[in-house]
Amino acid sequence: MIGETMRHLPSAAPLSTREVYLEMKKRLDQGEKAVMALVVKTKGSTPQREGARIVVFEDGSFIGTVGGGCVEADIYAEAKEVMRTGKADIFHFSLAGDVAAEEGMVCGGQMEVFIERWSYDDD
Repeated sequence: MIGETMRHLPSAAPLSTREVYLEMKKRLDQGEKAVMALVVKTKGSTPQREGARIVVFEDGSFIGTVGGGCVEADIYAEAKEVMRTGKADIFHFSLAGDVAAEEGMVCGGQMEVFIERWSYDDD
């Protein structure tokens, strides 16, 4: 996230799936693009389970969560790249090993995350 700051939209409580989709639709209706990252598979200990999602908007703000910390920052970075390219894919994130230990991650599991851009301009 070089030169980029993650900015979570304010919320008093975690948003429901319905609220995430409604906010995303509102922003799409205003002509913005969005990227949704959806946890589709987990193995071992992870901060979130299947179905957790985060939506990243063009201005860098986001709603939802896929776990926080380093893994969320990594997913956010991939989401920004998908925003740029429009190329949806499934990404693998490991919360184990030397890098995870150095970063203070204690989960030790793995996550598969589907990331795709949403826009009324996309086919």
